[in-house]
Amino acid sequence: MALRDSSRPRHPPSSAAAVLADSVDDAAFATTLAKGLVVLEAFKAGSTLLGNMELSTLTGIPRPTVARLTHTLAELGYLRYDAERAKYRVGARALRMAHPLLAGMQFRQMARPMMQELALSVRGTVSIGLLDATSMIYVETARSGDVGPHAPDIGMPIPVAMTAMGRAAAATLPQADADRLERTIAAEDPELWSAFRDKYRAGIAQCRSRGFCTCWGEYMASIHAVAAPLFHASESKQSFSINCGIPAFRLQPGQLEGEIGPRIAALADSIRAIVGQAEPAPPRKTKKITSAGK
Repeated sequence: MALRDSSRPRHPPSSAAAVLADSVDDAAFATTLAKGLVVLEAFKAGSTLLGNMELSTLTGIPRPTVARLTHTLAELGYLRYDAERAKYRVGARALRMAHPLLAGMQFRQMARPMMQELALSVRGTVSIGLLDATSMIYVETARSGDVGPHAPDIGMPIPVAMTAMGRAAAATLPQADADRLERTIAAEDPELWSAFRDKYRAGIAQCRSRGFCTCWGEYMASIHAVAAPLFHASESKQSFSINCGIPAFRLQPGQLEGEIGPRIAALADSIRAIVGQAEPAPPRKTKKITSAGK
């Protein structure tokens, strides 16, 4: 087996399972480590307590292998074994892994008071997201009291293509990365890309022309949202955006675009000024993606 060319640009993986499947011919790839991470990624909201058989079904990894992996991860503290149920849950040590990443985003703490003020004013949520492959990951959030069925939390993922937050983050990308992201979304889920391609591109265009984009219940029917690009960090290559989500029943006609959109764009300007980041430069014209779902 040959070593993978590490100089070849790759879009960040959407999951450990996807990379595992794509790396069978890579002699430098640590397959056992990858399988352990695939097992950890199987634990999601709604699937917080899983047994070896369930994990085997979810991951496609044989049950005896899963049993060795879960035992090892439990010994290391990344999983916790519930003897009464004979199942595992994520251990506290897994939370430690997020701290170095979050600690490198100190602008979150500076932005939070302004985010909380806007959230209370519009009776919704205001959150910062980080682009991760074809998902956005919440890295900071502020909310008013009752915000409806979608209550963002740090670490929660949402899809890029279907959300204002994702489209706003995509608007910060250099052109080559933006094109690669479109190809990745189209390859991973052709039906989703076909359904949301035009709205996705329209949202990016909105960000360039108005400083924010809107999403009318496309991800969750009861929640309408606006989002603004924050910045693409040149050193870490991380792309951030900020959104505001509001239960649809609370919105007055024209309020989302006429009032809240400009306010989220102004908040993005204030955050960039605090951290010394320039406004994202408008990229070149988007290329046509000739793949499934074109």
